[in-house]
Amino acid sequence: MTSPWSLLQREIFTPQEEKLLEMVHVWKSSRRKKISILCIIVSAFRPKQLFLVKLKKTDRGEMYKQAERWSLQDLKAVDGKDVIQVTPEFDLKFDKVYKWTASSYSQKRAFISCLWKLNQRHLSSRVLFVNIFACILEDCLILQEVGKRGLAAVPAEEDEYQEVTPKESADMLKQMEKYESLVANAAVFAERLIKDLQVLDEENLQTMISSEEQVMLLMGFVEEALEEVFRVERSLDVHVSMLGSMKQQMDHIQKGNSLLQLIDCNRQKLMHEVHFLTDKLDLSDENCQALHTCDCSSPEALRTCITAVDALHSCMSTQLKPGHRKLQAVAEQLIKFESLRQNFEKNFVSHITNIFQQQGTDQGSALVHQAGRLTSPKHTSYHQELLPYIPLMAWLKSSNAVIFNDLSKVYVQNLSKLYEKEIKAFFEVAKLLLGKSKEGRRFSLHEGLDRLSSSTTSLNKHYIRLSENTDEQLNELDQRNTVKVLEQVLMELEPMCRKEESFINSFFLLTDFRWLEDQQSKLSLKSDTDVSFAAKEAPNGLGDMAAFSLNEIFNCLEPELKIFVNICNKVSQFSCIQVLVTVNNCILKVQNYSEPSSLSTFFDCIISNILLLAKNSFSKYVFSLCKEIEEAKVPGKKKIGILPFINRFKDFVAFSEEVFRNAEQRRDLDKALGKLMDTVFNSINSLSTLKVNANMVIMENFHHIYCFLSEMKIHSLESKRKEAKQRYSEHLDKYVIKHLGQPLQKLNSFLDGIKACIAQGVKEEDVSFQMAYSKQELRKVIEKYPGKEVKKSVETLYGKILKHLSPEENLLPVVWHAMQQEFLHQYKEIEDMIRRCYPGSGVAIEFTVQDVLNYFITITPSYQ
Repeated sequence: MTSPWSLLQREIFTPQEEKLLEMVHVWKSSRRKKISILCIIVSAFRPKQLFLVKLKKTDRGEMYKQAERWSLQDLKAVDGKDVIQVTPEFDLKFDKVYKWTASSYSQKRAFISCLWKLNQRHLSSRVLFVNIFACILEDCLILQEVGKRGLAAVPAEEDEYQEVTPKESADMLKQMEKYESLVANAAVFAERLIKDLQVLDEENLQTMISSEEQVMLLMGFVEEALEEVFRVERSLDVHVSMLGSMKQQMDHIQKGNSLLQLIDCNRQKLMHEVHFLTDKLDLSDENCQALHTCDCSSPEALRTCITAVDALHSCMSTQLKPGHRKLQAVAEQLIKFESLRQNFEKNFVSHITNIFQQQGTDQGSALVHQAGRLTSPKHTSYHQELLPYIPLMAWLKSSNAVIFNDLSKVYVQNLSKLYEKEIKAFFEVAKLLLGKSKEGRRFSLHEGLDRLSSSTTSLNKHYIRLSENTDEQLNELDQRNTVKVLEQVLMELEPMCRKEESFINSFFLLTDFRWLEDQQSKLSLKSDTDVSFAAKEAPNGLGDMAAFSLNEIFNCLEPELKIFVNICNKVSQFSCIQVLVTVNNCILKVQNYSEPSSLSTFFDCIISNILLLAKNSFSKYVFSLCKEIEEAKVPGKKKIGILPFINRFKDFVAFSEEVFRNAEQRRDLDKALGKLMDTVFNSINSLSTLKVNANMVIMENFHHIYCFLSEMKIHSLESKRKEAKQRYSEHLDKYVIKHLGQPLQKLNSFLDGIKACIAQGVKEEDVSFQMAYSKQELRKVIEKYPGKEVKKSVETLYGKILKHLSPEENLLPVVWHAMQQEFLHQYKEIEDMIRRCYPGSGVAIEFTVQDVLNYFITITPSYQ
């Protein structure tokens, strides 16, 4: 069975290239049941590292895993707990004390012994061992002493029993081979060896005597060297005593030099601080004067103020150290800067407020400019007047954000009143143009017709025709004028909103400041610092402040525009279609012919709301038209013909297709047409409840719709066109079957009886042997339908069809042809049945197929 030591080494430490030195089973004093293993390991890498590892069982309880690891370099003390009694408890102190209880005293003893050895060999005895039995440490010491003694005894043994070297062995063997012949005579050989040994001893003795003389000579040289050393030391002592005072003087000089360097360094730092304060906190007299007077009456004076404000901002934004503000001069200068700032801020705000108020009341020129033609308010001159103040506005924003925001509210308050008057005047002109053109054209047309009728009596009939078409011509002219005026209104409002939005974003620093650079280059503002200073303060994007300002300035724009659009919707019955297309085209035109940077976000919101209004009006009209179609009543006459709402639907479709011909988006129209077609189909189908000629009326109306849709070629209504054709064909068949019926009724009844017999199992050739269906009975039935009677019934049928059909659709040839085909179908069916059931009997109908064709052909001209 594998031991725990081998198992842990193989499963846990060998994969990590570590070696297990000692292990002990332990548990914490407070938790007896949870047994762990403390292992002392050493890494295989150099330099060697020693670790203490705690292992605990996994959740399954079969294998061990590492729970904690400490380096023995961090071990501070080992406590054996008691030196009198044997106890398995011990403590290990790292950053904190860990209390353990070993499973046995022997495991504890072996574990602590291993720690002691490692402490002596690798840890330089840094670990403190307390309350340890002396026997544990004595065993370790004995082992160490034995080791040391063994090492010390090795040289003695080597002196006493010196091993023969290979060279000596070779010489000995050579010597023995030389005297191999004399080995037999041992006495002679021994004597010779003794003589040789004596010779060697004499040589060694002489060598020793000569080397003793050399040693004595060497000792003499050493004594002479020592005497020279003593002499040099005495000389050095004399020089040291002489240089003692010199050393003190050099130390004093070095200390003085360090003090001089410190003084020079402090002086340089002081000069640097003085230059820094004088350069950063110096404001020229010209700038102070400009800030004090705040003269912005001329472009040159304005540039001077901008330069002065930039210099003041640079001085006040200087980063000062806490000690700087304690200097009296610096404090006085900062107070002066604050006084200049407040003074200039007050005067500048007052100046800008006066400009806002003046622009808000200066409205005569703008209104006069609009008189007689449709032109949106132009504020370019106002914007150009305020553009040079943008750098000062940027400074004000960074200096006092509260006053800056209040200033924007002052601008909005003054300009909103001006825009309200101008916008209302603008829409009054638009309404006037819309009304004047309508009344003027109506008057001119009627006046021309009156002159025409009074000057020539031969043209009275033409006057009647023209007077009937007058309203249609006026409606068409009104519709064209409505589109023209609405387009002009929208295209005039877009640049007005865009320019105002661009100005607000730039003047109140709400968007990218590149626009300012272009404007300043136009205004010849050559101060680069002005642009750079303002650019630092300008955030990107349109924020809540811009939206609030534009909503307040143009507070009446959207309501007035909605009122005007509602007026345009009421010019004619289909004006809502033109308004929808016009607004859509305006949006697309603005997006296609304007740069993305120049689009007005505010106007986009307004025009989007107007588009929703136009779509809502269009939807309401479609809903009302659907309701009108649903509630339409059938005329109380025999020939109903084409229903009135069909013509209304046709007018709507034709007009809308004409308007949407060049439109890029027709989704709303397709949706409305689909809804109208469903309503029309449902209304036509409801006519099936009529007691008279329901199939004829439904057939005529579906045929009319099919022809109209085929002519219009509307892609979205292609399925409806096919459905109209299908329903027209269905009701045509129903009408033919209902009114034609069975013109040879008795003959058809006779043949039905024959079919019943055949169905019961009687063969066709045996039918003639039935009493009820003999040849004689067949001849009697056929004799009741001579050609004259058949022709007379066909003439009666034609008269009924003439009474039912309306002349609008001209469906008489179609219906009459269908009647003819159905009659021929019944005739051929009867003839075929007679041929199969009465072969060779000579029984036949008195009239032929050609006679039937002649009946149908000859009847038509007689009724014309």
